Amino acid sequence: MDGRELHDAATAAAQELPGMALEYPFGPDWDVFKVRGKVFLLQTVLRGSELVTVKAHPDDAVALRAEFPEISSGYHMNKRHWISLRPGPSLSEPLVREVVTESYLRVVETLPRAIRPVDPARFGR
Repeated sequence: MDGRELHDAATAAAQELPGMALEYPFGPDWDVFKVRGKVFLLQTVLRGSELVTVKAHPDDAVALRAEFPEISSGYHMNKRHWISLRPGPSLSEPLVREVVTESYLRVVETLPRAIRPVDPARFGR
């Protein structure tokens, strides 16, 4: 998966999620996807390479980093709870869509029930 495909897959997955908002609080070079004001996805081009950063369960983050060389600890984020994806041959569109959706659900489950756009236990299952 090349860089454009990585960003396109992450963007497409995010845009399908209820309550999603795209903002640029760090300038035009950073796409920041939020749900009810909380970040679940960041995208940029860093040193000439596309970068996608998402929230992950700590155990999943360890497993994903071990399995995929393109996945590392979250760039400028909490290394335990965030992962970053870079272009590479072992990434696929379904994988990117899955990590974006899981990131969204991890953030939604921390929101007060009254403002959750979906029930994280039932969404997409």
